[in-house]
Amino acid sequence: MSDKDGQTTHFGRQTVDADAKAGLVEGVFSSVASRYDVMNDVMSGGVHRLWKDAMMDWLAPRPGQNLLDVAGGTGDIAFRFLKRAPGSRATVCDMTASMLEEGRKRAEATALEHQLTWVQGDAMALPFADSSFDVYTISFGIRNVTRIEDALSEAFRVLRPGGRMVVLEFSQLPNPLMQWAYDRYSFNVIPTMGQVIARDRDSYQYLVESIRNFPDQESFAQMIRRAGFDQVRYRNLSMGIAALHSGWKI
Repeated sequence: MSDKDGQTTHFGRQTVDADAKAGLVEGVFSSVASRYDVMNDVMSGGVHRLWKDAMMDWLAPRPGQNLLDVAGGTGDIAFRFLKRAPGSRATVCDMTASMLEEGRKRAEATALEHQLTWVQGDAMALPFADSSFDVYTISFGIRNVTRIEDALSEAFRVLRPGGRMVVLEFSQLPNPLMQWAYDRYSFNVIPTMGQVIARDRDSYQYLVESIRNFPDQESFAQMIRRAGFDQVRYRNLSMGIAALHSGWKI
């Protein structure tokens, strides 16, 4: 999170100027875009697909809904949503052009092209009018935002009354021993995978560090409530390695 005056923030374990973080994050995802989906499968053993399916199960998309998926560059969430909700539409918004380009290349993008819109934009200043969407999702993206509170406020703004936000993000294991073991895996194995598969150790070192900087489940739920959302709930996935958070604009 940014400091009180908004002048500095974290970038992994580094402290950087708040205004510089967005560019640094964009650089990370530009670097790994072409191997991003492959690395997700390798790092999680494919479990990220089960987490995303669990996200859809809880969201329960309905026909005709209009989805905004933020930080959704390669389209995983948008494709799942559209396949479950006939006649729906999805807008994929991401700050990194190369991530959006990778999403457009996927076979699902061609099959669903008439229901999809791809927009380059910032989660903290979305280029959409108030009350434009029925559903807002963000998957493994909100921890990379410079000011999480601003992103949540923007989510609330662009949702219609009665709209729902669902966030999928890495979180904290409740058992200290399990957290210790997971941290050893994260910090020692994932950057090495990044070097071998994506030829980019530093980007995956940052991504691992960013997970440890993200608030725990209840702290993040409180942030969502402060943004104006009601009926805020969360569910742990894989014992808390990841978590789903849900809130409604009433």
